[in-house]
Amino acid sequence: MVPEETYAKNTALGHRKKFAQFFTPQPIADLMASWLVGNETLKTVLEPAFGLGIFSRTLLNKKEGLRIKGFDVDEKILDKAVSYFGPNTNVSLTLEDYMYNGWDNKYDGIICNPPYLKFHDYDNKEILKEVERNLGFKFNGFTNLYTLFLLKSIFQLKNNGRIAYLIPSEFLNSDYGKQVKDYLLRTKTLKHLFVIDFKENVFDDVLTTAAILLLAKDDYSSEVQITTIASKSDLQLIEKYIRSYPNSKGEFSFKPNELDPNVKWRRYYQVQNSKHYKNLVPFSTYAKVVRGIATGSNDYFTFKKSKAEQYAIPEENLLPCICRAKDVKGNFFKPSDFEQLVKSDELAFLFNGQTLGNKKVSEYIDLGVKQKIHEKYLTKNRKPWYALEKRPPAPIWVSVFNRNGVRFIRNEAKVSNLTTFHCVYPTISTQFPNVSIDLLFAYLLTDVAKAIFSDNRREYGNGLKKFEPNDLNKSKMLDLSKLKSFQTEKILRHYADYMATECDKHINSIDELLRAEFGNHLSIN
Repeated sequence: MVPEETYAKNTALGHRKKFAQFFTPQPIADLMASWLVGNETLKTVLEPAFGLGIFSRTLLNKKEGLRIKGFDVDEKILDKAVSYFGPNTNVSLTLEDYMYNGWDNKYDGIICNPPYLKFHDYDNKEILKEVERNLGFKFNGFTNLYTLFLLKSIFQLKNNGRIAYLIPSEFLNSDYGKQVKDYLLRTKTLKHLFVIDFKENVFDDVLTTAAILLLAKDDYSSEVQITTIASKSDLQLIEKYIRSYPNSKGEFSFKPNELDPNVKWRRYYQVQNSKHYKNLVPFSTYAKVVRGIATGSNDYFTFKKSKAEQYAIPEENLLPCICRAKDVKGNFFKPSDFEQLVKSDELAFLFNGQTLGNKKVSEYIDLGVKQKIHEKYLTKNRKPWYALEKRPPAPIWVSVFNRNGVRFIRNEAKVSNLTTFHCVYPTISTQFPNVSIDLLFAYLLTDVAKAIFSDNRREYGNGLKKFEPNDLNKSKMLDLSKLKSFQTEKILRHYADYMATECDKHINSIDELLRAEFGNHLSIN
C-alpha cells in the first residue's frame, strides 16, 4: 500500500479536511514530475505543500541528486514524511507555513498540489498582506489560498525554471481569479493550462474542479496553450505536450494579449451556447439573483412541527421555509406541497428569535448560547446572533447544484428558502411592461434558457454543476421585450397549458418559437 493510502486509512477524515489534505493520483504526479525533469538544468526543487512527498518521491525516481525543500503545517503528516525521507540528506523538510517563509529563495523547479482553503478558512488578511508586500500586486479579499501558493511560487522561480501545479480550476471563472489571471499573463510564465472537464472523478474523496498548470520562466514562445481533459486516457495529451515542448501545441492556442483576465476563461475552452442566439441581454436586466438564507447553524435554526412542539415555540417565531432541495419535486411549489411537508413532520420552519416576550423563546436562545451557536462564523457577526437574514420570499427559486442543467421553481407557496436554492426577484420596470413574471418563468423553463445559462456554470466532480448568484446575474438571456404581442400571447397560452398538465410538449413549443425568433441562423444547423 502506498504511503498516501495508509495515511488516509489511519487518519480521521476531519483531520485531513482541516489541513485540506487531498492526495494527488500517481499518474498525475508522474506527469507533473516529468515537466520539471524536462528542464535539463534541474537541481533544486521546492514542494510547498509537502504532505507525504508524492512529488518528491516521483522526482527522485526520475532523477538522482536533486536537492529538495519541503514545507507543511501539519506535524502529524510531516512526521510520517520524515520517516520516508529521513536517510536522504538532500531532502529538507520544515514544519512552517510556506506563505510566510523563504520568499528570497529561488528554485529550478516547483511542484505542488496546494491546500484548497477558501478565504474564510485561513488568515487571509495577513497572508494577503504578505503576498501584496512581496509582489507589489493587490489581490481580491476573497482569493482562495491555493492561488496564493501559485503566485508565490512564480515569484520564487529561477530563470529557465519550471513549475507544475495541480489546483481547482475555479479561479478561471470567478471574480477573485481576475487578478490571478492578470499576474499569470504579466509574468508570461503560463505555458499550458490543462482543464480537467470531469467525466470522471480524479479525486475519490472530494468534488471539485481541477486544472494542471505547467509554467516556465524561459525565452520560448509566450503563447498560452489550453487543452481540456475529459478522461484518464486523455492524460496522454499532457505527456505528449511535455515531450515535444517547446514545439507543442494545445487544443487552443492564444497570445497573452488575446486572453482577457477580466472575463471567465471558460469561453476560451468550451463552446458557448449563447453564440447561437441574437438579441441577448444580461439576466440582471429582468431579475436579480441572491443566495438563500444562511443561518450559520442549520441544526439549531431549522424546525419540524415536532421540534416546535418539543420546545413549545409559538407560531410567530417560526418562519415557513424550504430547508432541503429534495423537498421540492417539480417546477411549481404549491401551498399544498408545503402543508404536506409540515404534516409529514419534515423540516419546514426557521427559528426567528427576534420576536421576544415568550419564556420558551428565551429558553431556546439560552440553549443556543450553551451550545455556543452564537460563536459560529456567521452568527458571531450578527446582532443579535439569533436574528435571521432579511430575505423576503422569492417568487422564483433556482437550484444551486445540479447535474441536468439549471432548474427554476415557481414559489407559489410564498415561503422562504435556505441556501439550497438561490432567490430570484424579477425586476419591476416600466421599461419592459410586456415582460410579466409568467412570461419570464415560461422562458426559464426552456432548453434555450438552460443552454445559455450553462455558459456560466461551474464544474464539480461526477458531472455536478454549480451556479453562484453572480454567475446567473451576469449570464445572458434572450431579450423578451423583442417579442411581438402575438408571440407573447402564444407563449403564455403554452405556459398555462403546461401549468395545468406539466406536459413537456408545451415547453417544447415555446422552445421552437424562441429558436425561430432569436436563433442566429448563420450558426445553427
